[in-house]
Amino acid sequence: MSLHRQNTSAKHEEGTITRPRGGDMPISLKVYNTLTQRKEDFVTLQPGLVRMYVCGVTVYASSHIGHAMSALTFDITRRYLEYRGYQVKHLVNFTDIDDKIIQRSLTEHVDWRALTERYIREYLDWMDALNVKRATHYPRATEEVDGIIDAIQILIAKGYAYELKGDVYYRVSRKPEYGELKHQSLDELRAGARVEKDEEKENVLDFALWKAAKSEEPSWPSPWGPGRPGWHIECSVMSLHHLGAQIDIHGGGTDLIFPHHENEIAQSETLTGKRPFVRYWMHNGMMQARVWNEETGSYQVEKMSKSLGNTLTIDKLLALGDPDMLRMFVLGSHYRKQLTYTDESFDIALRQLERLKRAFEPEEKWPDPVSEAGDPAATATLEEATRTAHHTFEDAMDDDFNTSVALASLFELSSEIFKGRSANASGKALEEARETLAELGSVLGLRMKEIPQKRSQESEPLITLLVDVRRELKSARQFALADRIRSQLKELGVRLEDRKDGTTIWKFER
Repeated sequence: MSLHRQNTSAKHEEGTITRPRGGDMPISLKVYNTLTQRKEDFVTLQPGLVRMYVCGVTVYASSHIGHAMSALTFDITRRYLEYRGYQVKHLVNFTDIDDKIIQRSLTEHVDWRALTERYIREYLDWMDALNVKRATHYPRATEEVDGIIDAIQILIAKGYAYELKGDVYYRVSRKPEYGELKHQSLDELRAGARVEKDEEKENVLDFALWKAAKSEEPSWPSPWGPGRPGWHIECSVMSLHHLGAQIDIHGGGTDLIFPHHENEIAQSETLTGKRPFVRYWMHNGMMQARVWNEETGSYQVEKMSKSLGNTLTIDKLLALGDPDMLRMFVLGSHYRKQLTYTDESFDIALRQLERLKRAFEPEEKWPDPVSEAGDPAATATLEEATRTAHHTFEDAMDDDFNTSVALASLFELSSEIFKGRSANASGKALEEARETLAELGSVLGLRMKEIPQKRSQESEPLITLLVDVRRELKSARQFALADRIRSQLKELGVRLEDRKDGTTIWKFER
């Protein structure tokens, strides 16, 4: 039985490959594998080619900076692999049918296809603005339904799945390795599983491959009646269809390790009979928000969640200035760590960008870029600093994509460039150092020669004056006027925080 009845793949957009100096394929790159919990030498299934699948978004609402963080992480991974000479076949999926999508379409009285199309276009536009390279292909769940049905039939025929009242479930008891990615046994997983009321599955851990249609839900015909795919089977079928039975890298957030990625392993290895399905499992840490709690008068760290109201959609971030500042924020920490943002996070990132990109600001004066005239000692020092930056950068990225150390090498080179100019290094040495800075920055996805927008400071004195007036009004018990100032400042995008000690802090809303 064919796993796919038709090929729905789109034309590939291959990225530009920049070979490292020396030209040989590296053997020094090490990648942390969630499955083995250790760093391993990076060796691909096919020399020179990386097959990489990254779980994308469920398109029922606007994407937030947590989604962008994951996209940036694997964009940086891809860029460095291409810099090292690999061709990267990169897939990012869209889940375009799901409970949340259906509920949103019913609530808004809009066709679910129009809803998902809106958020897919929005996501891609925002990724372009963030300088995330377009994936080789963006498969959608609804494009893969025929292949999903075929895959489920294979799993049933092999005894790894069963039908129950129009639903189909994967039988985890047939997969003794189940739980290996989470590093728990079947018994441990079963003990921690949530038992649904009136559950009729053979095992509480069995997961849905096909869901029988409910009233007013979109559905597709199948051997088990009208219905739609389960979430987990979508990714297995997309990966098998477009990348083959085994892949080099599978990426996503740590929240996907279990059950989603665990279930992908079970399904895919059962379908193909090949282990491992993925050679290197890469998971980025989650984005958290540090927010001010007016009731407690203190900051607290929360998981970013729409229900908590602490998400920052990508369009709001883009409105703050240079879109590279989110990338700068992400680069400052290792991708496997949790990342917490505060009101000051992007101000800091913007200042860092200004510092790093200063070497390309038009008002800066630089000598003739081909001139070899200059102080020999200063020239030699700058040339050595340029070579050191190159080696330090590559050593850091070869160590499981350690971007914080790689970024530090760029800051060091930037400082050496200005020291060299002050010490009269040759124009040629300065130009080579600046071009190296631009090249290495571009490997991280930073647009080094695009100067960040600088915020106007004209409004700050006026805001400070209004805050002082409000404080005096409160002291005079003119609370109505004080509240009016607070409300109108909020409408202008300024948030006030009244501290327990009587001071008031103001910040621009994100």
